[in-house]
Amino acid sequence: MSDAVVVEELVKTFGKTKALDGVSFSLPEGTVLGLLGPNGAGKTTTVRVLATLLAPDSGRASVLGLDAVKQAEQVRRVIGLAGQYAAVDEKLTGMENLRLVGRLYHLPKAEVLSRADALLERFELTQAANRVVKTYSGGMRRRLDLAASLVNRPKVLFLDEPTTGLDPRSRLALWEVIEDLVRDGTTLLLTTQYLEEADRLADRIAVVDGGRVIAEGTSDELKDKVGGSVLVARPSSPDDADTVASVLAALKTGEVKRLATGELAVPATGIALVAKAARALTTAGLEVSELGLRRPTLDDVFLTLTGHLAESSDVEDETP
Repeated sequence: MSDAVVVEELVKTFGKTKALDGVSFSLPEGTVLGLLGPNGAGKTTTVRVLATLLAPDSGRASVLGLDAVKQAEQVRRVIGLAGQYAAVDEKLTGMENLRLVGRLYHLPKAEVLSRADALLERFELTQAANRVVKTYSGGMRRRLDLAASLVNRPKVLFLDEPTTGLDPRSRLALWEVIEDLVRDGTTLLLTTQYLEEADRLADRIAVVDGGRVIAEGTSDELKDKVGGSVLVARPSSPDDADTVASVLAALKTGEVKRLATGELAVPATGIALVAKAARALTTAGLEVSELGLRRPTLDDVFLTLTGHLAESSDVEDETP
């Protein structure tokens, strides 16, 4: 399997901010790579370089063997891009938006018409085809934006946080559309700060933080970096967190970690540890609303690797 996208030691600086600090990864044809990281990690800057919207200070990026800087025009012909915000004209109808994109790609008129009809049907927008986009819901706009990115039948598709701002139902619906595209053979680079999104959609995940790829692998491989199962306890009262942590530490299975969810976690040695922890907490007169074993999540992975969660960060948004 050949690589559709290759990124080698990309560096990009905006003023005093180094958005990319040697980013490297590859994306085999027909697969999905998720770039997972918080705002400001370098995800959007990487996509902009690959989409020929931004030139790196150093390093190299190629798409289907085409250099993203030296062969930018050829790259644009074979890619599709849907950014963080729906890039559709609110004064035009859904149909007019897709026809406009087709004309910009200099596609034959008959092909533009048939392609627009097919995409509106695929994204369940046929009933709204002749409505102006300003009347669309957020989920409808995102679907139209994704449809627009497919008008030219791209071999490689870049989706930059495609579900940001959507309600859970709309997000789930868009995930199903993306999964259909992948089944049809689309090569996809997906940036996201949602752990569940990366877990569900990506064949491989590259964890990005501070402008660098700090870990890469399948979801299972990344979870294995954290270790086996963990014992998780949620104190009934936040005021008891320190005392519960002391009880868990006394089990001597490993370091107690405080999760952003309010839970406390320690490495598990087996199911018998649950009963042992329950007895120790009861003896100490402590109550917990939850106590049990679970496998590490991508949230645990990101917290272990970076010290903070993927969906929240104290860094600023990436410089446009």
